[in-house]
Amino acid sequence: MNRKLEIAEQVQEPMPEEIKKVKTEKVEDLPGVGPATAEKLQEAGYDTLLSIAVASPGELVEAGGLTESTARKVIQAARKAMSMGFESGEELMKKRENIVKITTASKALDALFGGGIESGAVTECYGEFGSGKSSLAHQLAITAQLPAEKGGAAGAVVWIDSESTFRPERIKQIAEAAGLDPVEILKNIKVARCFNSDHQMLLAEKVEDLIKEGLPVKLVIVDSLMSHFRADFSGRGQLADRQQKLNKHMHALMRLATGYNLAVYVTNQVMSRPDVFFGDPTTAIGGHIVGHNSTYRVYLRKGKKGSRVAKMVDAPHLPESEAIFIVTEKGICDV
Repeated sequence: MNRKLEIAEQVQEPMPEEIKKVKTEKVEDLPGVGPATAEKLQEAGYDTLLSIAVASPGELVEAGGLTESTARKVIQAARKAMSMGFESGEELMKKRENIVKITTASKALDALFGGGIESGAVTECYGEFGSGKSSLAHQLAITAQLPAEKGGAAGAVVWIDSESTFRPERIKQIAEAAGLDPVEILKNIKVARCFNSDHQMLLAEKVEDLIKEGLPVKLVIVDSLMSHFRADFSGRGQLADRQQKLNKHMHALMRLATGYNLAVYVTNQVMSRPDVFFGDPTTAIGGHIVGHNSTYRVYLRKGKKGSRVAKMVDAPHLPESEAIFIVTEKGICDV
């Protein structure tokens, strides 16, 4: 009972006067953060008020060498400066007006996604090999660069390649078929090949550095999400460690999507469930961690006569539905 009272008192503890008075715009302006501490925090990636506001005291203690009490005050001041709190549904509806929809070049697929791949969200497409996951990624890497009136986001693309699937020849082929300059299209796609799960997580964190350097990133592609995690962590004994790291990686991608209003498209591998005797035994890798952190989840499978079938498995506001498309030399097309 005493512990409950102590927690209640901490929750109701008034904000210190020095935090109430401070006018904060930069990390250095936070009370308790001097130039040396600010430099340490920035080197550790805490270079914005938002990154500090959502951090835990333990993380700041480790990154900046602060005491725990000072770290709590710094976080509290950052949250006050960011005006973090509740918003009305009307305010959120207005913010939704800034959401960008990136066309897939297929009317059926666009309808499935409610207008296209959405910014501020993580879209996961999973399916067996040859189901069209990487083909859709190549298509999106081009359409994301189109102006808004043509269904694009007029921005750059970052491709985190874990399976060596990116092909500049394919980009050139689709761009030329669409009447676009393939050289300019390729210039606006930044590709990084990752070789293990730690490298993949590091590259996801480095995307923020590209944005701060002035690159107008509007789409981040991870192809594929689980390849290295499956290789680096084998057996049930390492499952908990894998899922913990995977959860951190998914949250980093979500922060990119929501913090910079960009779209994140990830492809995922599948496995066949041996306990399913009727119906399709195919299920996505990554368990509930990936499922909970993906805003939109789509299952791709091979259809008849070379077509591909996309099924919306999970979405915040869209119903379960299916779309049929084909992959041609010109890119993604309707049947």
